Order: sequence, then structure tokens, then C-alpha cells
Amino acid sequence: MEADHVIVGAGSAGSALAFRLAEAGRSVIVVEYGGSDRGPFIQMPGALSYPMNMARYDWGFVSEPEPGLGGRRIPVPRGKVIGGSSSINGMVYVRGHARDFDHWAEAGAAGWAFADVLPYFKRMEHAHGVPDPAWRGTAGPLHVTRGRRDNPLFHAFVEAGRSAGYGVTEDYNGARQEGFGPMEATIWQGRRWSAANAYLKPALRRPNCRLLRGLARRVVIREGRAVGVEVESGGRVEVIASRSDVILCASSINTPKLLMLSGIGPGAHLQAMGLPVVADRPGVGANLQDHLEVYVQFAARRPITLYRYWNLLGKAYVGLRWLLTRSGPGASNQFESAGFIRSAAGIDYPDIQFHFLPLAVRYDGKAVAAGHGFQAHVGPMRSKSRGSVTLRSPRPEDAPVIRFNYMSHPDDWAEFRACLRLAREIFAQPPMAAHVARELQPGPAAETDAELDAFVRDHAESAYHPCGTARMGARDDPGAVVDPECRVVGVEGLRVADSSVFPRITNGNLNAPSIMVGEKAADHVLGRRPLPPENLEPWIHPDWRRSQR
Repeated sequence: MEADHVIVGAGSAGSALAFRLAEAGRSVIVVEYGGSDRGPFIQMPGALSYPMNMARYDWGFVSEPEPGLGGRRIPVPRGKVIGGSSSINGMVYVRGHARDFDHWAEAGAAGWAFADVLPYFKRMEHAHGVPDPAWRGTAGPLHVTRGRRDNPLFHAFVEAGRSAGYGVTEDYNGARQEGFGPMEATIWQGRRWSAANAYLKPALRRPNCRLLRGLARRVVIREGRAVGVEVESGGRVEVIASRSDVILCASSINTPKLLMLSGIGPGAHLQAMGLPVVADRPGVGANLQDHLEVYVQFAARRPITLYRYWNLLGKAYVGLRWLLTRSGPGASNQFESAGFIRSAAGIDYPDIQFHFLPLAVRYDGKAVAAGHGFQAHVGPMRSKSRGSVTLRSPRPEDAPVIRFNYMSHPDDWAEFRACLRLAREIFAQPPMAAHVARELQPGPAAETDAELDAFVRDHAESAYHPCGTARMGARDDPGAVVDPECRVVGVEGLRVADSSVFPRITNGNLNAPSIMVGEKAADHVLGRRPLPPENLEPWIHPDWRRSQR
């Protein structure tokens, strides 16, 4: 078996790449270990907590014990299914702030500033109900919608932000991210609109694109060039040959693992694993970043939350209504209002994100409050802590070693305290205070720095946004793994295109920028001139140096 391009991973970026390469007439084989995304657990937005906890759909990774979190091991869900993590995520759609991508360019990713990537965001999206089409795409394959916000709590949260002195934004993915407003999601006609639905399935309808199920064991490299991928499928091991490029889109966890299994990575580590060193690249597996968050939870005064459905009959009603009509609570991820604020004066763009949810429950669906309640997920956007992904063994079937080093930088603690105190201030505003019966967590006993730190240590959870483990940079940067055209430095015919290449984590959820990487990488693979830059100027608070809001 051979093709012009072999893509490893049918996730967010890999699906976009397959679509664009096949559209251009190239032959493509997509290697994916996971299987079908059929069934209500993935396709029903309201069931989002189920697939990320099902071994059928999730790789089941966990971190090593995290010293900054009291030795807790943190789950690291990654999609093991077509669509990858876009098939098991919360469907929240956030491009990131313009300044994020300008930082990428400043860090050596030339051609990836906001002006450069904006055309690709516009090419990929079909944004519904947005106020300014100059900033948004309206004809792409990825449907982006807003929830109905029928529950009054969604409006109360935005109005509480306004009451606290923050701005309101009609489109945080447009000119202005900062402020409170409606949240966007990859949901279309009541169904999860994953990268599989948007990109991969249309690509597979072409005769020049094929999906191969199997475990990618290593990239086959001969005389310094990637020529194929060794795949185990149905008890057989075979090499899938590439005539042009092998492109790794296997996630920020599995991509560095595959690179190292192929002899590309920190030389001493590879030697310790008994692997030959093809290219000594110390940046492989380094620079691991994530968003941590806590859930600030409150008991509700009135029974208007989703808790009314948190019983056997309620769940049956939600599921049946969705199956019959694609409507009702099951047709939403229930993240329908959001906030992006700055934690202090002197910070030029938001560094705190809020997801509001009209239910007091963990992201994985566990530990629901015993009664009506609501919560905001809140956490810092740009932690200075860095972790790593390394090999546990030279066996492809073994999970890698994941160490985030959460909370290892002293600034992380101060930032989380600010998150908690600012969140409490917002919920104390009249529009939300009218709905608050009492604070559930952190709880009224947590006031001092030490008490808030203890709460974070015991309760902070990953927002499931790992990235950065094969970062993009200049070819002469010893820490860079890929150059600005996504080519692996030191090996010909090999590229990486997924969240691994992010030099620094973006503001918000990572599905949108991951798809954008796949879109832009496709033009590099095809040898096309990138889309012309669009020099739109994002909104920055005019008095950001002196004012926090």
C-alpha cells in the first residue's frame, strides 16, 4: 500500500489535512487506531461526558503523580476514534486571541502571526449568527453555532460580568475577545460537528482518500528520509509507503511518542531506551503545556438548572427527545455563555477564561451537587509551567510517560488566587446574586491565600488542552522540532501538524487552532503560496496599562 501522503491520526488537524490534500488531487492514506464515531454518545452534544470516559473512544492516558497537585494523577483524555479529540471534547469553539499567534511568529514561527492565520480560520469555518463577516468565515466545512441560551442563568452570568465593570462582547472569535458574551460550539443541527463530520467523511467519499485502521508503530526512515509508516493491523505489521510526505497528526501525546520511537528526539533518552538516534532533537516531548481549571460552584435559589434532568426519567427524556428531533437539552453542550478577562492592569489581553454551566458537576459527569446548582470553570490561560512526554519503553503499545509539572511556577498560584477572587466578585453581582443560595466550592471557609492554594491543590482539573511537544520555530533553533512549514528538522519527507507544534498555548480551547494548523499545513504540503495576510486590528482595552477592567 502506498500513497502520495500518509497521515497518522484522523483527528482535528489530520482530518482537515486529508480533506485539503484529497481535494487537490493527491492520494492520501489516513492511519487511525480508533474506530467509528457512530452512536449517540458521540453525536449527541449533551452526552459529552460519556465518550471521554469510554475505553472504546479514549486512549485512557493519565499523568504521573503531580507534585504541585498533591501527588494526584490527572486524566489525559485523547480521542481514539475518527475525529480524534474533536469527537470526545466539549465542542467549545475558541480561535484564541490575535496576540497568541503574534507571539508564535515572534518565537520563530514565521508566517504564523495573526494576520497570517486569520484567512485559514475564515476558510475553515461556517460561522452562524455572527455580527461581522469581515472577521469570520461563512462558507467553510466546519459549522460553528451558538446555543439558544433559553435558561435565564446564561444571561444572568453575562449581566453579572457587565455589572462588575467588564465589557460585553458579541463575538469573542471576532475583533474583541475580552468581555462576557455567548459561547460558540462545533454543533450543527443538534449534532456534534466534529472534524470527522466536517472533513474526514467528505474526504473519504473521494476515490483518492482511504482510511486504514491500525496502530502506527514508527516512521520508516531511510537515508535521512521518511518513506513510510510501520503499521500493525489485524495481527500483521506492514509498511504503508509514502511517495511525498509522512505527516504526524497523532496528538501532542502520541506524536512525540511516535517521533521518539522513530529515532527522533533527545539523543540520551533514545539511547537509554535502546533506540537508534536518527535526529537528536531535544525539543521532542518537551514544552508540554495545558490549561488547568477549577469549578466555582453555587447552590441555586430556584429549580431552574439542568439538575431537573439528573435522574433516570430526566435522562431518558433528554435522550429520546434528541433521538427523535435533534432538539432539547441534548442538542447543546450547555456551555452557552463565556467570559474572557484580564487578571490585572498591565496585561494587554485576557489571561482568564470562564465557561458557565447551569449545573454543578464535574466535566467528566461525576460528583454532581446534591441539588440545583451552577458553576463556572475558571483558570489562567498562560501558565509558565512546562512538562514533558517521554517514552516508558521502546514498545509502541506502551503508553508514554506524561509529566505536566502543574503549578511548578510560583506565578501559577497567584494567578489561580486571582481567578477565584474575581469569580466570586462576579457571582456576587446582583444579576447572579439573585440566583445564588450559597457557595458550594471553594466554600466560605476558603478565604486566605493558603486556603485557596489548598483548594487548587486538591481540586484543580485539566481542561484537556495539552500542546507544545513538537514546537515550531526557526530551523536553527535547537529546541524547535518543526520549521514554519511543519517540516521536521533533520529528516526529509516528515512533517507534524497538530497541537504539538504550538510554541505557546493559545487563549481558550484548542480544537479550533488545531484544525487551523491542519488547514495551513495543507498549503505548505501542496507547495502553494499561503493565503494573503489579513491585517485586521483586534480590540485591546485602551487603558490596559492602568486598568484591570
